[in-house]
Amino acid sequence: MKLLAASLLFFTVIVSNLQAVDTGSAKDKDKDTKKTNQPEKWVISGFRDVAGELEIEKKFLAVPDPRLAEEHLRVLTQAPHIAGSPEDKATAEYVAQKFRDAGLETEIVEYRVWMNYPAEIRVDMTAPPGVEMHGPQREHVDDDPFQDDPRVVTPYNGMSPSGNAEADVVYANYGAPADFDKLKQLNVDVRGKIVIVRYGENFRGVKAFVAQERGAAGVIIYSDPKDDGYYRGDAYPKGPWRPATGVQRGSIGYMFQFPGDPTTPGIASTPSLPDSKRISPADSEQLPRIPVTPLSYADAAPILEHLGGPASPREWQGALPFTYHVGPGPSKVKMHLKQDYQFRTIWDVVGKIRGTSAPDEWVVAGNHRDAWVYGAVDPNSGTASMLEAVHGLGTLLKSGWKPKRTIVFGSWDAEEEGLIGSTEWGEDHAKDLATAAAYFNMDVAVAGKKFGASGTPTLKEFIREIAKAVPSPQGGTVYGAWKKTSQPNPEGNRPQETATFRSPPNAVQNDVPVGDLGSGSDYTVFLQHLGVPSTDISSSGDYGVYHSTFDDFTWFKKFGDPDFVYEQEMACMFGMEVLRMSDVDVLPYDYESYGKEILVYLDAAKNKGRDRFGDTVPDFSPAVEAARHLQEAGAKILQKQRKLPAAPDRLNAALRQAERALLIPEGLPNRPWYHHAIYAPGQYTGYAAVVIPGVNEAIDRGDLKRTTQQIAVLAAALNRAVTVLQQYR
Repeated sequence: MKLLAASLLFFTVIVSNLQAVDTGSAKDKDKDTKKTNQPEKWVISGFRDVAGELEIEKKFLAVPDPRLAEEHLRVLTQAPHIAGSPEDKATAEYVAQKFRDAGLETEIVEYRVWMNYPAEIRVDMTAPPGVEMHGPQREHVDDDPFQDDPRVVTPYNGMSPSGNAEADVVYANYGAPADFDKLKQLNVDVRGKIVIVRYGENFRGVKAFVAQERGAAGVIIYSDPKDDGYYRGDAYPKGPWRPATGVQRGSIGYMFQFPGDPTTPGIASTPSLPDSKRISPADSEQLPRIPVTPLSYADAAPILEHLGGPASPREWQGALPFTYHVGPGPSKVKMHLKQDYQFRTIWDVVGKIRGTSAPDEWVVAGNHRDAWVYGAVDPNSGTASMLEAVHGLGTLLKSGWKPKRTIVFGSWDAEEEGLIGSTEWGEDHAKDLATAAAYFNMDVAVAGKKFGASGTPTLKEFIREIAKAVPSPQGGTVYGAWKKTSQPNPEGNRPQETATFRSPPNAVQNDVPVGDLGSGSDYTVFLQHLGVPSTDISSSGDYGVYHSTFDDFTWFKKFGDPDFVYEQEMACMFGMEVLRMSDVDVLPYDYESYGKEILVYLDAAKNKGRDRFGDTVPDFSPAVEAARHLQEAGAKILQKQRKLPAAPDRLNAALRQAERALLIPEGLPNRPWYHHAIYAPGQYTGYAAVVIPGVNEAIDRGDLKRTTQQIAVLAAALNRAVTVLQQYR
């Protein structure tokens, strides 16, 4: 009864909001919104027939159903389904059938990729005498019905090599470069040692990369209760946080070098690809060279408790009940990792709705389907929401509606191992995607009630407009709820390695914050390799079971979204992004804001450059001038966009091409797979975006010559985009 009531309330809000909409022009609405300062007033950009579009949206919003979302999630999470497994293939077949039921042209696309499963994973304490720990112990709590399935994979790190190491242990906090620098200041030598670091703050692959750079023999990554365990609140099953035996699995592949199959950077790893076209795994820059494995805090506690040496810096102190020391020793550990590496088949599911007037302009939307174990939150809350978005569009199809642009839905596989399925498909369809209008991503759709989004600056206002059109289970709209929860909160969630916490706030804070896209999810190939404007949306909350056995249907039903109304909300948000972009007359891109944000990035880089180089700081004026020109060209073309020309094809082509003009043909220094001049994952952050990466990373290296050269490269990319916009007459 509670579920039914919530669903009816949600639908009532949809209808009342739609009936209240003023269907004046976007330009007039924008003016009116500024006057009244009413955030709930709807703005809808780029449509001639606003009333007609709103009627279509009304029909769509009435379709996504929390009860069906619950059934999707129950089916998708009934068994562990790691990428490449028979259970993973079964989820592909389920999704494909739902796509077909909705009327989508559907295919299951196979790729052959290099991946590891764990064969033998052991971590044993060998000193001091009398102390024993033999891990990883099996994850277990009282009263979880899913934890004892024999198909639950042993905790391990994807893309770790096999290896044996036995050495004294050193504690290195989060494993960031600054943490290793601090150890050096304390005269603690990590060379030849096994380094133990805690999860959080940066991508786990960065921890492995920095430890490898500094000469460590191996790495153990554990989950500290201060970050996502009992320090945050009650642990599962009493509360949503990580229990003592919970382990975070995850890939440590060096995705900041390139994502996807480790043997085929830049080309699709199709089943027919000859081995002669692949690089050897031994030569792949994506694969780490030292053994790395995860542990629970129950297993890590005796290692940390018996470390000697200096007391750790106080900010390194976790929540285990003893003072943390850095070592080395007397804790000594033996790691024995035997990985089963093979070329394995993975399955992307791709569904299409052909466009009528612009079939070559694709609107692509995707979510990954594979999980380390059950993956209720990550990623199948997103899969369930995507299926309900597809359900809504399918209902429109059956009523006779067809989109102007071709819609493509992707259910990506092997994201967890390194964004593999989406990357291979993107590389496979690079020519088709050269005219794509947008890519919309959803990974963790629901871990709680707090909506958030990231995107390219061209689409940040578009996301806000969508949020003003979708009702919230909290009452009002998603935008209104978002605005209430978007105030800075220093005591809020600590950064975790999930979709929810990937992106920093955007640089221009004149509205609800839309973050910048770094990496760690499936938008990476679309934006940073191919230049397709992209977004990523999520709804976050207290979520401590990330990548563990306990991210299952029971946890989700108890703590994530008991009535599945936030699943419904996210289905509506995701579907509305697709619906509007597929039907809009003039693409709703905002290059004026893009220029403004880049000017903020450049100002920060100049200040950092002064600190690093002093009086020899390079001249930033070529890039600054180019960014100002982009802002000006963006403002001028925005006026043309608002006039809604009768034949908008040339205008839309210019808008699409301007983003592609920001690609650097030769790629970033030492990372040629990444082509985008404005956004890339950081080499030492992994998930978080590094803005104007060529310039900022050159400054970080203290390389004056490269900084000067990368300023010129950035200025050239910005000027290319300006030229594209200015050539439209």
